[in-house]
This record gives sequence, C-alpha cells and structure tokens, in this order.
Amino acid sequence: MTTIDNYTPAKIAQLVESKSADKVTLPISTTLGLAALAGAFIAFGGVFATVIATQSGLGFGTTRLLMGVGFSLGLVMVVIGGAELFTGNNLMVISLATRRITVFQLLRNWGIVYFGNLAGALVIVTLAFMSGWWEQGEIGATALATANNKVNLSPVSIFFSGILANTLVCLAIWMSASGRSVIGKVAAIVFPISAFVAAGFEHSIANMYFLPIGLLLAGYPEVVQAAGLAGETSRMTIPWAAHNLLWTTLGNIVGGVFFVGLTYWFVYLRSDPNREP
Repeated sequence: MTTIDNYTPAKIAQLVESKSADKVTLPISTTLGLAALAGAFIAFGGVFATVIATQSGLGFGTTRLLMGVGFSLGLVMVVIGGAELFTGNNLMVISLATRRITVFQLLRNWGIVYFGNLAGALVIVTLAFMSGWWEQGEIGATALATANNKVNLSPVSIFFSGILANTLVCLAIWMSASGRSVIGKVAAIVFPISAFVAAGFEHSIANMYFLPIGLLLAGYPEVVQAAGLAGETSRMTIPWAAHNLLWTTLGNIVGGVFFVGLTYWFVYLRSDPNREP
C-alpha cells in the first residue's frame, strides 16, 4: 500500500532492491556514460557551493547551510536527470543480500561507476579552470582553502567523516525514491545533503572535484597568498589527494552499505524480499 503523496518505507526498499538488480544488466558503455554524467553533476554542485562560500559575510553556520543547499544541485541532477553515482550505488548491497546479484557483479559496477565519476568530475575541473572562473573575486582562494583543509585531515577523521557523509547521501537517495513528483524528490534530497555539507563531512565523489581544482590552483602564488596559505600547502600533492580519496571512499562504503543499505534490508526484506508492503 502507498499513501497519496509517497511510497511507504517498505515499498521504497522493494523499489531500491529492484532498481539495484537492474543496474548490473546495463552495458558497460551505458554505465560508464551515466557515471561520467554523475561525476560532472556533483562537480557542478561543488562549483556552485564554492561560489556561495566566497566572501560571504553571513557567518559560519549560515554560509555552510547555503553551501549545502547549493551543493544539492549535484544530487538533484543525478536523481532527476538520471546518472550513476558510486556512493548512491552502495545501496546495491540490498540486491546482494537478497541474492539477486553476485559479489562480482556488485564490485564490477562499483569499479566502473567510480572510474566514470572521476572522469566526469575531472572534465568539469578542467573546464572550470580553463574558463578562468576561479579568477572572479576570491573564488580561487576559497577553492584552494577547501582542498588544503581536506588533505590535512587525519585518516581517522576522514574515515568517520566519510561514514557520516554517505549515510546522509544514501538517505537522501532513499527518501527521494518515495517521491512521486519532481518537487517531492528534490525536497527529499536538499535537507540531508545540506546537512552533510554544512557539517563538513567527506564525500569521495565531491572530493574528485574539490581536490583536483585545489591542486591546480596551488601552483598560483597569488591564489595561495589570497587564501592565507603561504608556506602551508606542502600537502597539496597528488599522493596526499589520493590519500584523502582512499579513506573517504572506505568511509563512504561503510556508511552506505551498513548504515543504510543493510539496515533497511534487515528491517524490510530479510524474511521475504518479494512480499508486498
């Protein structure tokens, strides 16, 4: 049974489980293309959030809240426009638990989508950098400061922050599946995504934008100076960026798989995955 405005939680579990099983049947080229779109969409969200944060005089909390609202653009485009996001696909573990897909199929999808997300994000990084977008006001300084903060986090902080980030992202995707209208889906997405951005949690696909743009801007002394980071950007290197992505990715997997996917499987699908809610 469903309500007038939305699907019930139990029905959402069935919908997510069914759609997750369908994902492994897509051709590699289709999966890769949709993944590249998702990486680009999330990067656009990062671009928007960076602009919002630049020279804001609204105070820490308000600015971070507005950044989160702006960053929500990325997941809205993923869900409404249709794309494959690695962190969202952590929910595919539900289909693994109900034995509709195999471990190989799950890991194969994750690998293809992760690579596609990275490729899409890097395209937007390149276009944004070459456009000179970062030269407006102190946008470049904001982007650099954001990336520099990320590479200086400890592995423990990154890992647990990653758990929290993807718990909220997967909940946003989960709740958006309940909506029967575009407005309903958007409303379900904005608050969880705003929360994770405002709190400063680590999201691997978002960092595929934030870290590379920071790496590029670290080579410009005027940007470093504007960000107040003279002599403090020693970790703005590819190895340190990869270090952040590794621990963020591991945390994201734990958050999406255990805190959302398997939790809802346990509640709604473990006894009879085919029952009607």
